[in-house]
Amino acid sequence: MQRSDFQYHLPDAQIARHPCKVRSASRLLCINPDLDEMRDGHFSDFPGKLNRGDLLVFNDTRVIPARLLGTKESGGRVEVLVERITGDHQVLAHVRASKSPRPGGRLLLDASISAQVIERVNDLFRLEFTGKETVLDLLEAHGHVPLPPYINRSDEPQDHERYQTIYAKTPGAVAAPTAGLHFDDNIMQQIQARGVDSAFVTLHVGAGTFQPLRVDKLEDHVMHHEWYEINAETCRKIAETRERGGRVVAVGTTVVRTLEAAVKDGLPEPGRGETNLFITPGYRFHCVDALLTNFHLPESTLLMLVCAFAGYSRMMQAYRHAIEQGYRFYSYGDAMFIESRDTT
Repeated sequence: MQRSDFQYHLPDAQIARHPCKVRSASRLLCINPDLDEMRDGHFSDFPGKLNRGDLLVFNDTRVIPARLLGTKESGGRVEVLVERITGDHQVLAHVRASKSPRPGGRLLLDASISAQVIERVNDLFRLEFTGKETVLDLLEAHGHVPLPPYINRSDEPQDHERYQTIYAKTPGAVAAPTAGLHFDDNIMQQIQARGVDSAFVTLHVGAGTFQPLRVDKLEDHVMHHEWYEINAETCRKIAETRERGGRVVAVGTTVVRTLEAAVKDGLPEPGRGETNLFITPGYRFHCVDALLTNFHLPESTLLMLVCAFAGYSRMMQAYRHAIEQGYRFYSYGDAMFIESRDTT
């Protein structure tokens, strides 16, 4: 398939640049590939879509305030977006400047933070921060919320809470697992009351999640790497759910990639590491039965994954429907629930 197969036009007004006042007040488009139907609803309907014995799998990654602003020693303005913390004082980062910094150069960032450029690693830079505080402590104290580029505004106080799931636990992501942003305490209590169990994985979402393909043919794309971990308890719950005939419901595409990357002999196994799994139409899913997800950017790897899960024609039709019905798109936007994967 071609990159252009995943293009669509979205009116600018439908890009959600601020979250709903209430997390669960977003809309929900329900898609059932088995019945070939779509239904408009609200996220408050979501617990009623689940069955006793189902298992919801969440990504418990925590977004770090990964953006720092400042200057180079030469005086030119610079913006640093940490992609991955690699040590107490070192990171791999995107560095935006009029001219790329050179190894040995120094960056003077927010709150008198100083970082030296160690080397360039493909599109990233390895930086070492000076001082006794760890990089994570510096970011938590002085960093900005790394809002996606299409939001096109500076972070605001509410973003520190709302660009984070209520169950976020393990720091390391520079983008939120956005399907989880709709859950609040009330929704979680309703789900538990229905006899639906929960489990967690960790995948630290990188900035590459927002990057459209740069090649025309899907098979020529080189997928970015992201760190993940899945524990024995989650693997046990998945196996037990499949054995009793329940559904494994992934909350977000990051959960899908984690589970599928960890599969051996049909079921995920405990472990940690990096995945660059690129899921496109034609992929055979092993352990995910239903998917909750937001609406994704045109020509993005996430849209391709969802098309693989629900069927290409059906999913592109769903996007056209959502645009016509005025749904809000992207990270702070509305959601869709694909009640079963496409088996055609």
